[in-house]
Amino acid sequence: MSWGTELWDQFDNLEKHTQWGIDILEKYIKFVKERTEIELSYAKQLRNLSKKYQPKKNSKEEEEYKYTSCKAFISTLNEMNDYAGQHEVISENMTSHIVGDLARYIQELKQERKSNFHDGRKAQQHIETCWKQLESSKRRFERDCKEADRAQQYFEKMDADINVTKADVEKARQQAQIRHQMAEDSKADYSSILQKFNHEQHEYYHTHIPNIFQKIQEMEERRIVKIGESMKTYAEVDRQVIPIIGKCLDGIVKAAESIDQKNDSQLVIEAYKSGFEPPGDIEFEDYTQPMKRTVSDNSLSNSRGEGKPELKFGGKSKGKLWPFIKKNKGATPEDFSNLPPEQRRKKLQQKVDELNKEIQKEMDQRDAITKMKDVYLKNPQMGDPASLDHKLAEVSQTIEKLRLETQKFEAWLAEVEGRLPARSEQARRQSGLYDSQHPPTVNNCAQDRESSPDGSYTEEQSQESEVKVLATDFDDEFDDEEPLPAIGTCKALYTFEGQNEGTISVVEGETLYVIEEDKGDGWTRIRRNEDEEGYVPTSYVEVYLDKNAKGAKTYI
Repeated sequence: MSWGTELWDQFDNLEKHTQWGIDILEKYIKFVKERTEIELSYAKQLRNLSKKYQPKKNSKEEEEYKYTSCKAFISTLNEMNDYAGQHEVISENMTSHIVGDLARYIQELKQERKSNFHDGRKAQQHIETCWKQLESSKRRFERDCKEADRAQQYFEKMDADINVTKADVEKARQQAQIRHQMAEDSKADYSSILQKFNHEQHEYYHTHIPNIFQKIQEMEERRIVKIGESMKTYAEVDRQVIPIIGKCLDGIVKAAESIDQKNDSQLVIEAYKSGFEPPGDIEFEDYTQPMKRTVSDNSLSNSRGEGKPELKFGGKSKGKLWPFIKKNKGATPEDFSNLPPEQRRKKLQQKVDELNKEIQKEMDQRDAITKMKDVYLKNPQMGDPASLDHKLAEVSQTIEKLRLETQKFEAWLAEVEGRLPARSEQARRQSGLYDSQHPPTVNNCAQDRESSPDGSYTEEQSQESEVKVLATDFDDEFDDEEPLPAIGTCKALYTFEGQNEGTISVVEGETLYVIEEDKGDGWTRIRRNEDEEGYVPTSYVEVYLDKNAKGAKTYI
């Protein structure tokens, strides 16, 4: 099967067919290019998607990813990022192994095709020239033959005419001979050219054209093989990344299998455990004896007034419902006293750990500077040892500050954990709130149950959150109740911003009246004047009770 023998007369159709083959190859290249663009776009979208759902650093969201389900989600995002990388590999390999290779090949193919068809046209032009020469020789031979016949007929006519002179007859005879000779020469020339043309035509149809068409056939077959190889490469590029993609998917499955619901439940307990004890039973209040009404000490709405009705502020009770009230959204105190005991302990421990890491970092830096100074002392040409003294002093000062800060937080931590009954004198001095004129003494208040100094838990008396003890029919009974009498005075050791309902702001050094002492929850009720009263942390004031009260003087 050869194009040279089977398609010897289909030069134009072969030219069109080979051009179509090149167009198909260019179309396939375009297809692969668009596939690579899709892969790149897909990889970019996957990476953006993975980045979009990654937790932001140093944010609350990052803290939430301690749960195993969230960690599995992070692992899924990371695997998807690697998954996207494999699609980038597909795009890169297809571009280099297919698009680039075919682009170079198609240029070579076009050049080869152009050369082959140029040789074919040249052979066509040569055979056409030979054919024209043959036709010209043939016409000349035909013309000379006709001229010779006419000359012979004229001679015969002249020879038969008795009136014609002998000279005219001889002249006609010579002219006939000349024409006959010319016809013989044309015949010989025509015969020679015909033989030459037949030889050239035989060479053209049996040698030149078959060879040229055979080259074109081989060129076309190589193009077909090339596009087939490219298609195999197309599949292999995808196949090569399948194992890695499989590992990515296995990673996602492994991350999903690592989810531990029990561990997550325990983390929820650690995150939100307050450390408070559930409230006790509420005692029955007998309203059949109006003047002997009592409120249980275990009641959630304990008025803390030792049997006296609670003083109203805007018609709202000041009873503390710690387990049910909302958190303060204001600034967080340095000692985290706005948090429940368990959460406060965790925060303080975390702060101590951070400070210890900073101390270790500064100590490493101090050691490095000290070593450098020793090198300078031994080799003065390397540097001036005195130039490091200032830096060394700064680092030492920083270490000392961090140690004092650590001791302060460790004292608070010890207080929460029950190792210390109250904050020590040293801890107060480190906090910068120590009053040298009134050294504090130990108070056995229940700090582990103490709520926030600035009220992480506030009382929002509404129908949804308030546990009402008194019936609405008796509300008006206490609106005109006389204020509680003062049982002593107190001096503010520190400034306290009472931003929550039921608390009162005090300034360091300010003297106020005590109307209700600490009942063990860490709060003391005080009054500034007839209209301003509320609770402050007991540890923020120094209390002086009247002689008639229990204990002449108490330090907090």
